[in-house]
Amino acid sequence: MDPISVVRAAREQLMDEVLRKQKRDGRWSLCFETGPMTDAYTLLLMEGVGWRDPKLREGIVSRLRALADRDGGWRLYADEPHVNVSATVEASVALVAAGAESPDGTLIRQAQERVRSQGGIRKAGSLTRIVLSLVGMLDWGRQPRLPIRLLLLPWWFPVNLFDLVGFTRCHLVPVMVASHLRVARSLPRGPHDLTGWGMLTDSISISPTLQRHIQDSLPAELSGKVGERLALAKAAAFMRNRTEADGTLYSYFSTTLLMVFAWLGLGFSPSHPWITQAIRGVRSFVIPTAEGLHMQFTTSTVWDTALLMDALGEAGIPPQDEAMVRGRHYVLTRQHTRLGDWAIKNPGVPAGGWGFSDINTINPDVDDTAACLRVLARGLTVDPSLSGPWERGVRWLTSMQNRDGGWAAFEKNTDKRWPQLLLPAEDLKMVATDPSTVDLTGRTLAFLGRYRGWKQENPAAERAIRFLEKVQEKDGSWFGRWGIAYIYGTWAALTGMTAVGCTFSHPAVAKGVRWLLSVQNPDGGWGESCRSDGERRYVPLNKSTPSQTAWALDALIACHDHPTAPIQAGIQRLASLTWEKGEHITYPTGAGMAGQFYIHYHSYRYIWPLGVLARYEKKYGSSAPAPYS
Repeated sequence: MDPISVVRAAREQLMDEVLRKQKRDGRWSLCFETGPMTDAYTLLLMEGVGWRDPKLREGIVSRLRALADRDGGWRLYADEPHVNVSATVEASVALVAAGAESPDGTLIRQAQERVRSQGGIRKAGSLTRIVLSLVGMLDWGRQPRLPIRLLLLPWWFPVNLFDLVGFTRCHLVPVMVASHLRVARSLPRGPHDLTGWGMLTDSISISPTLQRHIQDSLPAELSGKVGERLALAKAAAFMRNRTEADGTLYSYFSTTLLMVFAWLGLGFSPSHPWITQAIRGVRSFVIPTAEGLHMQFTTSTVWDTALLMDALGEAGIPPQDEAMVRGRHYVLTRQHTRLGDWAIKNPGVPAGGWGFSDINTINPDVDDTAACLRVLARGLTVDPSLSGPWERGVRWLTSMQNRDGGWAAFEKNTDKRWPQLLLPAEDLKMVATDPSTVDLTGRTLAFLGRYRGWKQENPAAERAIRFLEKVQEKDGSWFGRWGIAYIYGTWAALTGMTAVGCTFSHPAVAKGVRWLLSVQNPDGGWGESCRSDGERRYVPLNKSTPSQTAWALDALIACHDHPTAPIQAGIQRLASLTWEKGEHITYPTGAGMAGQFYIHYHSYRYIWPLGVLARYEKKYGSSAPAPYS
């Protein structure tokens, strides 16, 4: 079979699978799968508030057990060098709390031994330690608690809550409430302490500089109980104002979990409507997996739907096809019409972006907005009524460019230095702010170049290119924040720069291409370990994954007018990956929080290969893909 025939067969296979998965209302709802964290926290929440759901409990227990190593412990990805301390503690404590494991049983004793060998409980992440405090296993005095009166500082002060990005704010506010009130809901079946998990860290104090700034910035009358009561009231209003219609806080599971414990600390009963609604909201996040039931961190419905529609359009599905019409209708219903926190630093711009999850109405992001605008762009050829939503979306997207020329995920110019200097936990510092990233900048440039006609001479495009040049690694690669990791970032940078007219003669483009070729696997594909994300250096996986192979190929195809030998080898490997099963197909290639949170998007094995196979066929084949029938 000739190369184009192989590509066409793989493309048609993927199209068939994707179209079969579309829901009646036009959406695609594929699993946003992470490690054991959300499942473990669900069991702890159920025990802490008396939430009875035997089917959910049994399904989650089944998945947690299935994810455990044979000799005890849990990993976040297959080649993680050692068991993950946070994941192992969370899963073990949750299984004991649910009555599924004995605290003296073999699995738990092995897990404790593995954690002790890695340094003990003190090596767990800050969110793990916070949840252990919420369920009465770790004294709040051992936690680096942010002063509740930080909430009283206005957003225009040099130091204030809104210097942090929205998803971090929505985690911190309920934590500040719970830690101030020392909320501790003991687990009825235990465990009740951390005996067996190794040495605890001594209490970590808050930066005296931060404490002094808060003290000096507030009037004297707010220094005591009056200020604390006002701060708690502001926290309650903050949470209510960001609660979605389904009861979840900012449409995330972890923020909602923390909010529930904050409401309990403020005196609400577990049967209060705000709490019962929140529990119903997160219950809708549950999805079946091969191992059991999984509590998703959030849903990825808007993201998956937009990207799958874009890939189908590349692959030859016409915009007037019924599947595309239904998909566009769903996407249009999810365009934001309300101002969110993003408007604080980007005033005067109407709402018009899109969020990641199905029920997100106030937390749009740059990547989802660009993805949804691609869908509308294809539809404009058959439906002129889309021009209004399209223009609102483009205006919002372009307005979000940062002063350094790049784009961030959620908010504009949210990159002050004080959170990196004054916040107590190192892992919190990683996610505290929202700086410009290579992947967001490259993907936004790619959209604006292809669908808005931007060229490198455009002043905004020129500033974005300068940003990408500045942050390129010495070896020619780029680091991607929201994917794994150097392949992801290099793909985004190269496709963005080429979309606005940069060619292989551009030094940064040439260096990026050479680096991609240098890490190609012997089988023709590409694969990168999640270790790259934490170690901030390229670590090969030594196996080829569908998404990473597609990303690398997409970049190379964008840079070459004719297929090269590496492209030919890569496309053959990508085509073969569409038929395969195994660990390399389900390996997580989405990044959330280094060392603690990685994502296996069930959609990615379809999205990226389908689009790249189609682009290869269009650019290098004797004819464009035949229309789907």
